[in-house]
Amino acid sequence: MTLPTILRDKLRLPVIASPLFIISHPALTLAQCKAGVVGAFPALNARPESQLDEWLAEITETLRDHDARHPDRAAAPFAVNQIVHKSNRRLEHDLMLCVKYKVPVVISSLGAVPEVNDAIHSYGGIVLHDVINNRHANSAIRKGADGLIAVAAGAGGHAGTLSPFALVQEIRAWFDGPLVLSGAIATGSAILAAQAMGADMAYIGSPFIATTEARASEAYKAAIVEASAADIVYSNSFTGIHGNYLRSSIRAAGLDPDNLPEADPTKMDFEKAETGAKAWKDIWGCGQGIGAVKEITSTGTFVARLEEEYGTARERLAAL
Repeated sequence: MTLPTILRDKLRLPVIASPLFIISHPALTLAQCKAGVVGAFPALNARPESQLDEWLAEITETLRDHDARHPDRAAAPFAVNQIVHKSNRRLEHDLMLCVKYKVPVVISSLGAVPEVNDAIHSYGGIVLHDVINNRHANSAIRKGADGLIAVAAGAGGHAGTLSPFALVQEIRAWFDGPLVLSGAIATGSAILAAQAMGADMAYIGSPFIATTEARASEAYKAAIVEASAADIVYSNSFTGIHGNYLRSSIRAAGLDPDNLPEADPTKMDFEKAETGAKAWKDIWGCGQGIGAVKEITSTGTFVARLEEEYGTARERLAAL
């Protein structure tokens, strides 16, 4: 199956920048789109909820103006992440704004709901649903999602435990639609590897935290540069859903990263995840691929590096 035009044209690389809770905001999203990859942010990052209208207006108008001034290098489309979970009391409000601004791509998480898909399809948008196993993938497509984001082991924030090889091959056994792979992808060669195993695109998050446009503290950015895969802890202690976090931030919060309590997944609350005692602003989400991040750079510089590495990897494989 050919990728939808919106995920194929205008892209410099087959990459979607994953929406980073708290960190992604218009400045980062716009920089990603202008650099030639799909920029994304969680709707919940706009607080109060009225700010989402302002953000969508800013992003839509800025990208329209950019394309008018630079027809030879149009920006990539943007995406909004919607948490489809009972704890998200804003879902209906935020979904209505996505329809109002005709958001090109919506990334749904933590629940596949046909009504969400129908709303985005009403104006021609597409929905990609993130999943951590084949069962969830089947459910999402049955309920009307257009494509899947396979969140494999090593991804930052909420993540699964399956090898990307296993997860992609099981999904590709029955699904030939848009498939994006997430999990420790931080180099151009890893983007090509994702395509080689059957994915259409790569989903990259943690390296964008260490960019000048990211809404993260300087300490967080420095920790990304200094850390490696061995510094990542997998736990459900902070939101009720298992995810990967930086060991140093857990220690700094006065907790023992090797003895974290189990949380009750039925009490997951994203409001508390931002404002509670164990908030994500203090407990830093991060994936296992950060060993490739050596410095804090602009988004444009990072994407240019990915493009160069991607080209080099293709040449190397062609020589084989």
